[in-house]
Amino acid sequence: MIVNRRTAHSGFTLIEILVVLIIVGLLASLAVFSMGGNSQQRELESHVRELYLLMQTASEQAVLNNLELGLLLEDDGYQFVAFQDETGEWKPSGERLFHQRTWPEWLSLTQFVESDAPRLTSSEDKLRPTLVFFSSGETTPFEIEFTIGNDSDLVHTLASDGVSPLEWRQPGSGDEEW
Repeated sequence: MIVNRRTAHSGFTLIEILVVLIIVGLLASLAVFSMGGNSQQRELESHVRELYLLMQTASEQAVLNNLELGLLLEDDGYQFVAFQDETGEWKPSGERLFHQRTWPEWLSLTQFVESDAPRLTSSEDKLRPTLVFFSSGETTPFEIEFTIGNDSDLVHTLASDGVSPLEWRQPGSGDEEW
């Protein structure tokens, strides 16, 4: 007696494997494109985050060490300065953390700083900080907007009313009114 049995092969065909690989590839490419922004947007956020953290640190250092620290904002970068009580002048901060930094050429910043706030300096002082972090915990009231060139759709804002903690408003955060 001859029994005609079909042997069952388990596994996948080459066509099935190729279809799965194509679907996985399409999903991976879709994920890469939707992960948000181009490299300039990520770099802008990185620069703003770095300045935000440095400003928070400077504010804390001013209180802890009972000294006045300043932030000198320039078109091409920024640096932190310290007020010298003995000479009554601002000098570059000696701490490695507060070394001078530069902006990328495409970064645009707009400053709104309260002009009548105390600055602890005279008009002829070479290093006149834009913002001062006082040993009392207060700060010069300010608002700084960072954008890529003239793109007003993507605005990161660092701000403080002088008494409240430093605030970082990111694009799309919904806190456009201050």
